[in-house]
Amino acid sequence: MSAHAATADHHDGHDHHNPGFIQKYVFSTDHKMIGIQYGITAGAFLLFGFFLMMVMRWSIAYPHEPLPEWMRFFFSENWQARWLQDGKVTGDTYNMFGAMHGTIMVFLGVVPLGFGAFGNFVTPLQIGAPDMAFPKLNMLSYWIYLVGGLVMCGSFFMESGAAKSGWTNYSPLAGIADAQIVNQWLAGQTQWLVGLVLLITSSLLGSVNFITTIINLRARGMTWMRLPFFVWAMLVTGFLLLLAFPPLEAAGIMQLMDRVSGSSFFMPSGLYTKAEGLLELSGGGSPLLFQHLFWFLGHPEVYVLLLPAIACVAEIIPANTRKPLWGYKAMVYSVLVLGFLSFIVWAHHMYLTGMGPVVSTWFQTTTVLISVPSVVLLTSLIISLWGGSIRFTPAMVWACAFLPMFGIGGLTGLPLAFNLVDLHLHDTYYVIGHFHYVVAPGILFGLFAGIYHWFPKITGRHMSSWLSHLHFWPSLVCMNLIFFPMLTQGMAGFHRRWYNGGDAYLAKSPDSTNIFSSTVAEHIDLNILMSNAAWMMALAQLPFIINLVISTFAGRKVESDNPWNATTLEWATPTPPGHGNFTFDVAVYRGPYEYSRPDCEEDYLPQWIAPKKPKPDLETQPGTPASH
Repeated sequence: MSAHAATADHHDGHDHHNPGFIQKYVFSTDHKMIGIQYGITAGAFLLFGFFLMMVMRWSIAYPHEPLPEWMRFFFSENWQARWLQDGKVTGDTYNMFGAMHGTIMVFLGVVPLGFGAFGNFVTPLQIGAPDMAFPKLNMLSYWIYLVGGLVMCGSFFMESGAAKSGWTNYSPLAGIADAQIVNQWLAGQTQWLVGLVLLITSSLLGSVNFITTIINLRARGMTWMRLPFFVWAMLVTGFLLLLAFPPLEAAGIMQLMDRVSGSSFFMPSGLYTKAEGLLELSGGGSPLLFQHLFWFLGHPEVYVLLLPAIACVAEIIPANTRKPLWGYKAMVYSVLVLGFLSFIVWAHHMYLTGMGPVVSTWFQTTTVLISVPSVVLLTSLIISLWGGSIRFTPAMVWACAFLPMFGIGGLTGLPLAFNLVDLHLHDTYYVIGHFHYVVAPGILFGLFAGIYHWFPKITGRHMSSWLSHLHFWPSLVCMNLIFFPMLTQGMAGFHRRWYNGGDAYLAKSPDSTNIFSSTVAEHIDLNILMSNAAWMMALAQLPFIINLVISTFAGRKVESDNPWNATTLEWATPTPPGHGNFTFDVAVYRGPYEYSRPDCEEDYLPQWIAPKKPKPDLETQPGTPASH
């Protein structure tokens, strides 16, 4: 059955679909509700991951002081007795929070918000489809994600605590962590791996669904070059997940076997620890193999995070400049090239493993090359602003801020492409600053823009403009106060895993022969600045949460199905969209960004509006006498 026929069938039953509460809001197969479920769940995980970071920032800024009451309030007395020393964060606790912060923010927060929430809600609407290709598979993908996240976070309450081997989970450390637990299935490190396998399975189901939907369920007339850029980005993201996640799933299962069944895929022979001495292992495994498998996912994962944010910005800028997206085709080709190149740069994360000059030269070259399509995307978005009649809606403000923030993130990554520079900056705060400029003020700004842009379509109500600005400006300032000093500290040599922020070096700083200690003493006060900015950043999110909740139930109602006068198909649906999405036979007649056309009275011409038929010329009609 064609997509067109499927759409018509769904329209026939549009008013007769009355599912019960459980089917509609819990075990829903509707892509819109699943998108909302992903969004709410990912938001909750992001808040939890942010809280873990605030505790870490306290330990870094004030290593000799116990956690304040407002932080300790969330921990039970039993948990505090085990994991805090006189109320202070220990090295083990810091490692636990650090590992889980990275895991939660990436795998449980940003990816599900960008790909799961926005992708699910917007993609079928933009291509004119009634739903995803496999609705039940879509529901299963969400529930496997939720279970995987709960398994990971539930490990905080186990005897061993949660995973402590970094979000990268490198062997052999991750293979012997929590070795004191008799039943290894009840160790936090093992539960991390179980959760990871579940999360990857969820992403694979989602990626197959997205790819199939975009290829097969496009509406009549929706040719490839009429697809909104958002859909192109989701298609490439789907392929990245489909091709990059299986190697990490295999690595996770192999590492799980190393922990629970005595195999030695990644555990080398002759491993010696201070506590256990020479370990009895099968031996012969390769820790380096795990790094290859992890980073083969790890770099495409950066673009899995990034592309949904760029996609949101690419939809918002044309609608608020009243101009076509500049360089649309160049952006499409660039995102395809970006997807391909992301698979051949992974080992730039592994320069310290001792690779030879030929191999490192290859990865240096591909890493520099991948910046080219990124620059094309960013340049096209910036040029799209030129000469536009810009409306600074809440969404547009966030989208505009995304551009320089992502630019800083990209530029600070270029030095790390080179082996010689990376040897000095690897595992310093410079890497943390660079990566977080991409992920936090970069990606999250783009996703916030998307929330403000599509909120009226999702709920039928507008968000408060005043509260949105109260959310934006402190967030912009605090983001830079958190992450820019990290670049300075990193170039000074501050290590990314000092749980006391380098405090141990201060005692040696008066020693004139210990130059590094003097350097630490010179820059350590930045820890307090960054930590205070992080807590202010937390306060800055309160207006957003208040705005989200109040506007959902009591916000100003939309007066039109297309409040932004946009041109893509999601704005042709009822607000909010019902079962089957569209109430008319969907057809597409033009490209996605037809704004300010000289031949059109309005300053926008939507994709679904049929072209006007030319008025018949009476002189040329049959039976009309010709004039002489």
